[in-house]
Amino acid sequence: VMGNSSEFQKAVKLVIDTVSFDKDSTVQVFEATIRVLGSLLSAHIIITDTKQPFGDMTIKDYDNELLHMAHDLAVRLLPAFENTKTGIPYPRVNLKKGVPPDSNNETCTAGAGSLLVEFGILSRLLGDSTFEWVARRAVKALWSLRSNNTGLLGNVVNIQTGHWVGKQSGLGAGSDSFYEYLLKSYILFGEKEDLEMFTDAYRNIQNHLRRGREACNEGEGDPPLYVNVNMFTGQLMNTWIDSLQAFFPGLQVLIGDVEDAICLHAFYYAIWKRYGALPERYNWQLQAPDVPFYPLRPELVESTYLLYQATKNPFYLHVGMDILQSLEKYTKAKCGYATLHHVVEKTKEDRMESFFLSETCKYLYLLFDEENPLHKSGNKYMFTTEGHIVSVDERFRNSLWQDILPGEEDSAEKMKPNDLKAVNFSSNCNRVPDERRYLLPLKSNYMRQIDQMVGLV
Repeated sequence: VMGNSSEFQKAVKLVIDTVSFDKDSTVQVFEATIRVLGSLLSAHIIITDTKQPFGDMTIKDYDNELLHMAHDLAVRLLPAFENTKTGIPYPRVNLKKGVPPDSNNETCTAGAGSLLVEFGILSRLLGDSTFEWVARRAVKALWSLRSNNTGLLGNVVNIQTGHWVGKQSGLGAGSDSFYEYLLKSYILFGEKEDLEMFTDAYRNIQNHLRRGREACNEGEGDPPLYVNVNMFTGQLMNTWIDSLQAFFPGLQVLIGDVEDAICLHAFYYAIWKRYGALPERYNWQLQAPDVPFYPLRPELVESTYLLYQATKNPFYLHVGMDILQSLEKYTKAKCGYATLHHVVEKTKEDRMESFFLSETCKYLYLLFDEENPLHKSGNKYMFTTEGHIVSVDERFRNSLWQDILPGEEDSAEKMKPNDLKAVNFSSNCNRVPDERRYLLPLKSNYMRQIDQMVGLV
């Protein structure tokens, strides 16, 4: 992204020369997929891109090593999908021995249902349907378990019985990237069923999780907020939201629901302004953190970046600057940036997650770099849930096999990108009008309302 080809080439060579997955090590299937598999595939796509938009990122004598490594890793993750009665994968797998004998039969919806982008890319690059097939089967299995009453999914499920162990339906931890990947799989692969699932899910989220006034920027009532409810009844389960939910305004931008995104983003930004970070859980009733640590998460920055791309409102550059200054002030350490142990006391932990570099820093950098090749028309890119860059191009829309899942002949039906308009319920993809572009995105009385809601005023 920074165009530093010598560092990129050095890093790729280091990985090729030193990394091996032939280890007696038990990993989380979800984290290994989005962090490791995703980065290998993204780097491979960048290296082999004939246009080389970021500068010369080619590697001398490159023989698809990163793709082979991604294949090797994915094969080691495959045992997680075996011996489960539902097709929903085990949460952990040993890279050498397969699923550990004492393995947990419970997994979260996001962990099991957010593998389709990376597994699908791998399948389409290799021309081997296996990986996409198992990931898609897991998504469909989870989808089939949604409540008949509300259409919602829970957050923890038993992979053998299909019984919901966690009945909480929300947009944060345990659920977040499931919804994100329904839409992103459609954007990348053009499979109609992914969009249909997403449209349905989004409608149910609006019906059962959204509280507050109907419109973001007009009318009376509380600011819109997405809460945690019981998946079967739609009843409120608690009064906290978590920092992972801050990704949702960015997802709303992708479907053109910009107005609603503006409101939800403003709520998270208000919490950031109060603490100089986002607590892992914030209780909106008590106006206080329930879980006070901040592990340098990217979700608010990601939504800020995407809202700036959609509106070009300079307000979001100010938000980015605010976030950047807080990170410098409170989290900078001798050899990097540290997790905040407590957002009020600003104590630190000796931990810097990989997503800080792959997402938090990347989205901040791109927010301010207007001239980045990523933003130039003609190059279309999508970010994985871990911030890895994937070019949106034809080769991912053409699968080399007829049916993704046997016996579902129409499952490979493609959709054109403009079919996405059906999803946009409140804004129908209208960009924010010019006269509002240089004002605050939210009217000042609504902005004040949100500040009061989090105890800022």
